[in-house]
Amino acid sequence: MLNKTWFITGASSGLGLKLTKQALSRGDKVFATVRKISTLDELKASFPESLQVLQLDLTDLGSVRSAVDTAFMAGPIDFVVSNAGYGLFGVAEALTDRQIDRQITTNLTGSIQLIRAALPHLRKQDKGRIVQISSEGGQVAYPNFSLYHASKWGIEGFIESVSQEVNEYGIDCVIIEPGPTETNFAKGLDLADSLESYQNSAAEKMRHALFNGDFPIKGDADNTVTAMLKVIDMPKAPFRVALGSIAFDNIHRALTSRLAELEKQKNLAYSADKN
Repeated sequence: MLNKTWFITGASSGLGLKLTKQALSRGDKVFATVRKISTLDELKASFPESLQVLQLDLTDLGSVRSAVDTAFMAGPIDFVVSNAGYGLFGVAEALTDRQIDRQITTNLTGSIQLIRAALPHLRKQDKGRIVQISSEGGQVAYPNFSLYHASKWGIEGFIESVSQEVNEYGIDCVIIEPGPTETNFAKGLDLADSLESYQNSAAEKMRHALFNGDFPIKGDADNTVTAMLKVIDMPKAPFRVALGSIAFDNIHRALTSRLAELEKQKNLAYSADKN
């Protein structure tokens, strides 16, 4: 297989960093974006020719466009990986306006603007794959993650629409939905205050489980990235891919339940048509 060129956001840690390392290790070229360039100094020293580090802040549209344009000026890019983001944790009632705005701006609006910036370049080169790193949280929901889920469900809807717009231009899209994985995701959570009114609620019990280490995490970060690479390398990849047994089981359960509920509504739905 010929060496590929990547553009990866959120490359400073977690799955983004591991994907960057695995791509470099197999001989690919990577434009890795981070908020602080010095974060990847050590990796850059190991791959001085094949790694280019760019500063990018998803909350700054100028920064997004500059990073994307700079990368494409160097030549065609095979994979644009939208990975940057973080989690906001807390019951909806406790979230501050600032927390809500930051979550949506980073995880949803920022990802949308990144992809919009890349699309003209991808169309011009008549090829390319957009890879959105989402989460099982793009199809299922847990208490305390309402805004995180809003951002993930939102970006998945955006990608599904965009894929239909650009497929005829040689551009395809893939959504990766990992389940709970051993990364620093939990440490990077933006935490809302706990409310006394929810003290004995399911949401508060989940908060205790998460921070006491009782929340089930089965995903291995290295294995997850290896699986991601298999999918991304496929000539015709599935549009949505769940990774990890928890993600697969939860998404399967949710879709089965929704379909069963929808089937029960068929007569009611059809009754709304014109006579």
